[in-house]
Amino acid sequence: MIQTKDDKTKKRGKLRYLFYTFTSLFLIAITFICLTFYSNIGFFVHLRELYIGTAMTTLNHQYLATWFISREEIDRVMAKSAAMIQTEKTDSSKVIKLPSEELSEQTKPDIEVKEISGSYYVGKLMTIKNASKVKLAVTSKLFKMGEFLEDLITANHAVAGINASGFVDPNGKGFGGTPTGIVIKDGKVVYDPKDKFHNIIGFNKENVLIVGRYKRSEIDGLGLRDAISFAPFLIVNGNPQITQGDGGWGIQPRTAIAQKRTGEVLFLVIDGRQIHSVGATLKQVQDILLENGAYNAANLDGGSSAVMFYNGEILNKPCSPAGQRYLPDAFVVEK
Repeated sequence: MIQTKDDKTKKRGKLRYLFYTFTSLFLIAITFICLTFYSNIGFFVHLRELYIGTAMTTLNHQYLATWFISREEIDRVMAKSAAMIQTEKTDSSKVIKLPSEELSEQTKPDIEVKEISGSYYVGKLMTIKNASKVKLAVTSKLFKMGEFLEDLITANHAVAGINASGFVDPNGKGFGGTPTGIVIKDGKVVYDPKDKFHNIIGFNKENVLIVGRYKRSEIDGLGLRDAISFAPFLIVNGNPQITQGDGGWGIQPRTAIAQKRTGEVLFLVIDGRQIHSVGATLKQVQDILLENGAYNAANLDGGSSAVMFYNGEILNKPCSPAGQRYLPDAFVVEK
């Protein structure tokens, strides 16, 4: 087919249009990136802080921040988020505690699960009506090897669970055997790193979720039956702890635990780092739990460890290419 002069002119016109379009988009993208990383305009400052928090709270992708942003700015943003750990502690007297005889009559955990979604995240919220059924499962190979959540659930005669504490994970190749903080199971301390302070998340012997920062010398007097150490706390005695900003830890897959004032326990897991769900900020997690009646709540280990299991299947979609990760411990719901 012979091209006429008009055809060649039209073709050149289309190529010129595509060139100008892609050049314009490229310049817009470069301008947006530069404003995000270096501008002092309010919107871009917030965007930069969100970007820094997201990158720096990953294990293997911190370079996404350090390549483009000064160490001074990164330290400022991370110090801002570190200041979130509040000193307020759970007042267990304000949580309704069911009599032991009434709890003993509740032979089933009575579990409900519902979908949670936002503009760029999806997740699962589990409600456990009998708080006495929520226990801590710990790997049988503590300090050596963690276990998959479903295996921890099976070993502890449970039906459901979520991941709990963080763990030592050098270069993302750890085996989940060593927790990052104190671990208490059945009233006994099974791991104590001898830190002066611990951010406690766990249940006392009255089945009340206790959250707060405690001296090591205070912990033995709390009457804890099952607890781990992690942070930050999201809701304490009905009071939201993130009162400005988004929490400072970026957008990530999340796991959280909470309790209503009437005693029911909430497990929340939000998917992240995937097309179907980017992840959530800590403020969004806090808001979800508040909307669902949480009175005390805390963030648990998230990222590629975030997982929820119930009735023989994983309910969410962990972002790790390998699927589940090996865990040192988990909050589980006994049968």
